[in-house]
Amino acid sequence: MPIAALYAGLLTPLFIFLSLRVIRARHGTQVALGDGGDLALLRPMRVQANFAEYVPLTLILIALAESLKTTPWLLHVMGIALVASRIVHALGVSQEKENFLLRVTGIATTFTVLIAAALACLLGSFWQGFGI
Repeated sequence: MPIAALYAGLLTPLFIFLSLRVIRARHGTQVALGDGGDLALLRPMRVQANFAEYVPLTLILIALAESLKTTPWLLHVMGIALVASRIVHALGVSQEKENFLLRVTGIATTFTVLIAAALACLLGSFWQGFGI
């Protein structure tokens, strides 16, 4: 599954970057667990957690769609959109004065990729299951 692997590889540095921001914020606030009621810590925590909540399932669905012989161009469109959506979402939510347009665009695009990948899996399994 080289296409899914490509996007997993591209998304990993972003996850590490978001995780390092949480570690840095924890160090600065001296809060080891939770957010300690500190909004400066809560924001990077939620950006990283949101990534962790949506990206793994989406990548799994893209990989499954690839295994079901989904056309490569569609897999690349989904992968590129997923990477872009996670960057846009992180930029929107990371700012103290949140950019709501970036936040909404990022999550809406993530949902679109999630739904598209799920549909690709459903259609691919249907076509292969019935020998179409």
